[in-house]
Amino acid sequence: MLHPVFSIVVPCYNEQEVLDETHKRLSSVMQKMGEPYEIVYINDGSRDQTPLMLNRLAEQDPAVRVVHFARNRGHQIAVSAGLDYAAGDAVVIIDADLQDPPEIIPEMTEKWREGYEVVYGQRRSRKGESKLKELTAGLYYTFLRKLAGDIFPRDTGDFRLVDRKAVNVVRKMPEHARYLRGMFSWVGFKQTPVLFDRDKRFAGETHYPLRKMLRLAGDGIVSFSDKPLSLGLFLGLLFGGFGCLGALILFILMIAGVPGGLWWLAILLLIMGGSILFTLGIMGRYLARIFDDVKGRPLYVVADTRGIPAE
Repeated sequence: MLHPVFSIVVPCYNEQEVLDETHKRLSSVMQKMGEPYEIVYINDGSRDQTPLMLNRLAEQDPAVRVVHFARNRGHQIAVSAGLDYAAGDAVVIIDADLQDPPEIIPEMTEKWREGYEVVYGQRRSRKGESKLKELTAGLYYTFLRKLAGDIFPRDTGDFRLVDRKAVNVVRKMPEHARYLRGMFSWVGFKQTPVLFDRDKRFAGETHYPLRKMLRLAGDGIVSFSDKPLSLGLFLGLLFGGFGCLGALILFILMIAGVPGGLWWLAILLLIMGGSILFTLGIMGRYLARIFDDVKGRPLYVVADTRGIPAE
């Protein structure tokens, strides 16, 4: 078999309703490009018919590679596994839900041939998403750029084409709590956007509910900024100042013979206690990252593969 020029990495979790259409559109796009390619599907512990459908695709299409996880490990780990198994000179990361249209890949390829090592999809519009989600996404990227610098482009996800050089650098990063869009931004190289209009999910329900979105957002902040750790110093100075001001007010009231009362002290202690616990929680997140990484466990466990070349 010819060495693939392109590898398409597709993480899958309970995608039985969209998988056939996804493969049909991806295959159509890649065949029209006329160069050797492979499609690497990562089954992230799916509990529906996705594993059987992927095995069928591997039997029918020699370009299909399938990696079955032993258990669900999450979207970012699944994409990381796809990067490990991808053999192409350029790797395209795309979700199976068809919100990111495969038809954009040729335009990304043109940018790659111009010399860009990372070509990321930048959303021009979002169909089927509420105004609240668009607002919160905009606020999050603004907040993240304030904390970690301007390395993060707005309105981007994991949909991108990445040169082999950048892929190899990211594969060497050992952290378990992975925020891949940030990692690809961090590596540098020549990067450029391709604008596109994001579609509605083709079928089924999203597998990224609010809880997972918040967790991913937290991973991005903790992975690329240590500024939250400075919050404890800020709160200590703030409430230390309040304490000194309160002591001064109490002293003046005592001199004036005005009865003091301790209600304000109770409120101050409550605020300070909450701030201390909040700061400890932030420190705990960073310590948990260190704990996960020093254990040295693998990112994922593979139960089975299909269509993977022997070498």
